[in-house]
Amino acid sequence: MNPKELVHTALSGEPTDRPACGPLACHFCARYFGIPLKDYTLDASVLAESVIRYYEEFRPDAVWVSADTWITAEAMGAKVRFPGNDEPMCGGPEPTIRSLDDVSRIPNPDPEKLGRQPLMIEAVHLVNEAIGTDVFIVACFDQSPFSLACALGGISDVMMATREAPEFVEALLEKGVEHAVAYGRALAEAGADMLSTGDSPAVMLGPGLYRKFALPYERRVFKTLREHTSYTLSLHICGDSTSLLADMASSGADVLELDYDVDLAQTCSVLPDEIAIWGNINSVSPLFDGTPEEVRAVAEQALTTVREAGKSRFVLSSGCTVAPDTPGENLEALIEVAKGG
Repeated sequence: MNPKELVHTALSGEPTDRPACGPLACHFCARYFGIPLKDYTLDASVLAESVIRYYEEFRPDAVWVSADTWITAEAMGAKVRFPGNDEPMCGGPEPTIRSLDDVSRIPNPDPEKLGRQPLMIEAVHLVNEAIGTDVFIVACFDQSPFSLACALGGISDVMMATREAPEFVEALLEKGVEHAVAYGRALAEAGADMLSTGDSPAVMLGPGLYRKFALPYERRVFKTLREHTSYTLSLHICGDSTSLLADMASSGADVLELDYDVDLAQTCSVLPDEIAIWGNINSVSPLFDGTPEEVRAVAEQALTTVREAGKSRFVLSSGCTVAPDTPGENLEALIEVAKGG
């Protein structure tokens, strides 16, 4: 069973010879090999080569293809910028969308032409062509509709608008569904094994508003993608999403990517058996600033917790993105635990 088969089997809940491991290594792949993040972000061949070299060096069971969390927002018209040549791309200082009239000017989805989506599609294709028979490929179709609304309309303004101008938020969400689905389908066709979407700002809504402004649109994205592809679908929400777990499990995602501050034992007891967990080692401590021994101890405890809870669908991973300057030996320690080393 090669790494690709191992992850597929683990996510299906079938027995495996060992646990699967797929840290969320994105910008780490560039920094570790001395590649400026600006080059990694703007050149499909550079991004793909970074991921391929990372796989060859560390041999994880899954690799991630992601430049940043602004790909779809940029395609929808968000202004983006680089704070520096070796810093990730981020949003502009001011919201792009401020009114319903602005929403009407958001272009129709076209992943083959808009923004950097063609670049990301090409990067997935290149990674799949090089190592896709061996390793499980996760493509990020960031972001989910509520996150896109926050990126376009400004997170503070959108949070206020959920109470003061809900029709504005809902119009933005509708556009987000269209773009997320189109981009996700394109990445699947390029060779991804799993499509991952993030909705981290939604954690700030609380359960009530999450059910109104985030969950219904996540469900529509996953339902529509399911009609067009059989690929695995995953939902990522950073931070303490404990209060949202039951709702997240009803989103239609096959996998929930959980951050470190979500209790793993509690999660195993809350989630239905058919929902897989991907996580949830702290990306900062111990992965970034700890020792290999500390990483091994935390990883082994996570595997023990999952095993004792009787949870079979699990992939050991960082809870969030691996920091670019994470020591290579710490990441190696995490992967080695899954391999029994």
